[in-house]
Amino acid sequence: MARSRFLPDNFTLALVSTVVIASLLPASGGTAVFFGRLTTFAIGLLFFLHGAKLSREAILAGITHWRLHLLVFACTFLLFPVLGLALKPVLLPLVTPDLYTGILFLCVLPATVQSAIAFTSMARGNVPAAVCSASASTLLGVFVTPLLVNLVVVQHASAGASLDSIGRILLQLMAPFVAGHLLRPLIGGWIKRRAAILTYVDRGSILLVVYTAFSAAVIEGLWKQVPIGALAGLLLICGVLLALALVSTTWLARRLGFDKADEITIVFCGSKKSLASGIPMAQVLFAAHTVGAIVLPLMLFHQMQLMVCAYLAQRYARRPLIEAPPKAAEQAKTARSVGP
Repeated sequence: MARSRFLPDNFTLALVSTVVIASLLPASGGTAVFFGRLTTFAIGLLFFLHGAKLSREAILAGITHWRLHLLVFACTFLLFPVLGLALKPVLLPLVTPDLYTGILFLCVLPATVQSAIAFTSMARGNVPAAVCSASASTLLGVFVTPLLVNLVVVQHASAGASLDSIGRILLQLMAPFVAGHLLRPLIGGWIKRRAAILTYVDRGSILLVVYTAFSAAVIEGLWKQVPIGALAGLLLICGVLLALALVSTTWLARRLGFDKADEITIVFCGSKKSLASGIPMAQVLFAAHTVGAIVLPLMLFHQMQLMVCAYLAQRYARRPLIEAPPKAAEQAKTARSVGP
């Protein structure tokens, strides 16, 4: 029997299991040091493989569609932070200060790549533009997210993010990415033939970061500091943020005159946030004992965006294959009303 689209996927179940294991058997002492070093290596390997996988053709494929890309980047790096800050009087009473910091961190992250492209393709949107936009968002996020963390998040956090974090994130994330991309002519074909390796490294590194982050947070008393009411409030906040992002991207795309295929790309690339980039960045940018609470909003938002966007993609996909231009459709409607 096929799994319902509203049920969590295997990776989400693995994330939940990892959180449970970290809560019951947190790593401490020498074990924590070992997992910390292993996680650092896995993250470096992840970005190295991503650099080797991403072709320059994919970056340049839709770069001429600059209006679409500017709108997606504005939604990703401007609309979300504005929402997070503007809604502070409403959000902060619902959650703890660390969870609100996690919400702000979620708001400054780049867009996801794989799922944004997959949903755009499923909905019959502009796939080349989605590839270009989502890939560029991830690349820009390495630079833009640390800057936005210092501008938006640090003022509300007890974590020690500073301008030095930019250097650390460039060294830990960007340097392996660039090295992988430079070696792409030598190893790109091998990696493409073994795409499963990237999937295992991608998901394995995230699970490692989640385990080490939640282990440190549990030892510091995470679950004693996060009441059930705050978790319920966090679910509500993630739902509201996602709804506002989806409505805003749809309205802006239509208001600015984009066609349906471009609208789909804008909606799926401009409303999503990357778990794969966000969790490694959180480990670099924030103190170890705060990372667990800070990535919790991202984990919930990630699953929520997958379920909602899967439903939206199927709705988009059911539209007619050939759509009449707006003026032609209006003329046909007028002719039918007048009659012969």
